[in-house]
Amino acid sequence: GAAVEDRRPGVGDIKPPVSVKPGTAPVAKPIASKPIVANPLKDPGNILSKRSVYFDYDSSAVKDEFKPLVTAHARYLTQNRSARMAIQGNTDERGSREYNIALGQRRADSVKQMLLLLGAQEAQIETVSFGEEKPRATGKDEKSFSENRRSDIVYAGE
Repeated sequence: GAAVEDRRPGVGDIKPPVSVKPGTAPVAKPIASKPIVANPLKDPGNILSKRSVYFDYDSSAVKDEFKPLVTAHARYLTQNRSARMAIQGNTDERGSREYNIALGQRRADSVKQMLLLLGAQEAQIETVSFGEEKPRATGKDEKSFSENRRSDIVYAGE
């Protein structure tokens, strides 16, 4: 014959493991679970979610305040050798189109050079210049210009 299971409530219920010491009440032990690992690139609390390096007017030097950001992305690339990124150089609208394309490229290349010096591989990084073609801000004031003087980091698949 076939085996018969008793399905009445309370019979065969699964109970969490308990720990009992003499003279104490039973205490349920927490059931171990795997920690939820969020994508560090999308975690707003992680520096890797920051993707823009801003520059001074007519400059392609990475400012000291953005070096920890670039360092964090370099560390990510060295720990994730299959990761690929593009660095998009941008400028404000001042200057000729040709000058701004060249400046945007120098900005993207300066971020790439820093990443390479910190251990990233050449094959992981592409650079491109958009010059003044992809502004983040459209105003005609210094605040808007400063938002447009940047290099943006974009990971493959995003």
